[in-house]
Amino acid sequence: NKLFYLCTMIQKKDIRTITKEQLREFFVANGDKAFRGNQVYEWLWSKGAHSFEDMTNVSKETRAVLEANFVINHIKVDTIQRSEDGTVKNAVRLHDDLIVESVLIPTETRTTACVSSQVGCSLDCNFCATARLKRMRNLEPGEIYDQVAAIDNESRLYYDRPLSNIVFMGMGEPLMNYPNVMKAIDMITSTEGLGMSPKRITVSTSGIPKMIKKMADDEVKFKLAVSLHSAVEEIRNEIMPFTKNFPLTDLRESLEYWYRKTKSKITYEYVVWKGINDDKRSIDALVKFCKYVPCKVNLIEYNPIDDGIFQQASEESINAYIKALGLKQYHKNLIDIQTKEIWFEAKDTGKNSSYAMFTQLLHYVQAALDKGE
Repeated sequence: NKLFYLCTMIQKKDIRTITKEQLREFFVANGDKAFRGNQVYEWLWSKGAHSFEDMTNVSKETRAVLEANFVINHIKVDTIQRSEDGTVKNAVRLHDDLIVESVLIPTETRTTACVSSQVGCSLDCNFCATARLKRMRNLEPGEIYDQVAAIDNESRLYYDRPLSNIVFMGMGEPLMNYPNVMKAIDMITSTEGLGMSPKRITVSTSGIPKMIKKMADDEVKFKLAVSLHSAVEEIRNEIMPFTKNFPLTDLRESLEYWYRKTKSKITYEYVVWKGINDDKRSIDALVKFCKYVPCKVNLIEYNPIDDGIFQQASEESINAYIKALGLKQYHKNLIDIQTKEIWFEAKDTGKNSSYAMFTQLLHYVQAALDKGE
């Protein structure tokens, strides 16, 4: 059926929630040419129009029709904070005045966008301040896309180079907003959008087995990271209560399925806390879990956000993990950053054969973002 959009008292539709074909149908139904839909679609995505008035090669009459029937729910970067290490933190205001956060993380060779997928979070990880906020709503594909586009502009402005990488590690659980995250990634990687390679995108999840399998079935091309934090069932259930519904055996099965389908290594994000997961049992469990599929481990030294139970582990405990994971070399990061991140890569399944890649990595993890520094 052809789509007819009449100007009524009903709330106007966000034009970026409809497809290019639907937009073409709209113009035909309103006595215009189908190509007008292509023209407007280009303005909405690759040119990043914030309003219909921005569409300078579209007639005033056409812009008036669009204004009468649609809105563009574009984000607004409300405040920008730049830290000494070059990190840029954005408070992003949405059309309904809700706020999410995005971050630009620079290194010498690249700039990475850390973006949000939900307002608040669907899950209940006890160590994460975002989880203390109830989920207000999912972000729309355009709102996710806009965060990336805004950080791309900041990267060009502050560092004279385009954005190189994207991580979905901001507010929210991406796999609990799966359709919108996938649509956003489709536009980010499309030649009609930002044209970025999916291999430069990492989606980080707290571990929803069913959705990990779905991503594999959908043959996604981006990378997968899992917030593991413990390979001991009862510890993981304690710090991440929602995981009681998703036991480690199910998570393991879904990750094995992912690797069989995609041949893409998995990154495990792993924060070490004093008195929680800094013992030999936890270390041995992580080493064992790493043998199931080829993986990388992002071992994170925690900066506490308050005086609660989640406190930084001792250097001795961190070193015990380093030794058990088979670290070949380790160089202290002398820059005063909010976290230290130490990377290991398990080359083969079934072997404790791993090596470390330590670089000046992302100056950001969720704890640092939640701390508001």
